[in-house]
Amino acid sequence: MTKAEDISFGYLLNDVTLLIRKHFDRRAVKFGLTRAQWRATKMLYHREGMRQTELAESLEMEPIAVGRVIDRLQAAGFVERRPDPEDRRAWRLYVTDQARGVIADMELIARGIRKDAAKGISVPELEQALGVLNRMKENLQALDTGSVDEEGEV
Repeated sequence: MTKAEDISFGYLLNDVTLLIRKHFDRRAVKFGLTRAQWRATKMLYHREGMRQTELAESLEMEPIAVGRVIDRLQAAGFVERRPDPEDRRAWRLYVTDQARGVIADMELIARGIRKDAAKGISVPELEQALGVLNRMKENLQALDTGSVDEEGEV
């Protein structure tokens, strides 16, 4: 009988992720935004006024890397830094009208890729797959918190 740990799925997950990224980048190139820049812009659109450290945490990226993304977004006119009224050393991040103008188009690109990727897959099948992936994610996150050891024991 096959055990769950004998089924190799990591390479497949990686391939799906790479293909989604490739197709997103191809479709989004006309907006001049990389995937990382798009993620940051979208996050700021929904949560304007975040500090850079908060954005880094939300995106699960290193603060230095997020700083470079924000520098590029600011230079391209998509994001602006404003002084934090509570801390003179900190900046708050806001999207510009230029960014607001591409949000809907970028969302359409993402939706189109999801539609293409899910072709021939029913909603219940997709919901079940997502449920399994979320449980795997929780299992792996539990390893970081120390609530489960490396062999899966509590």
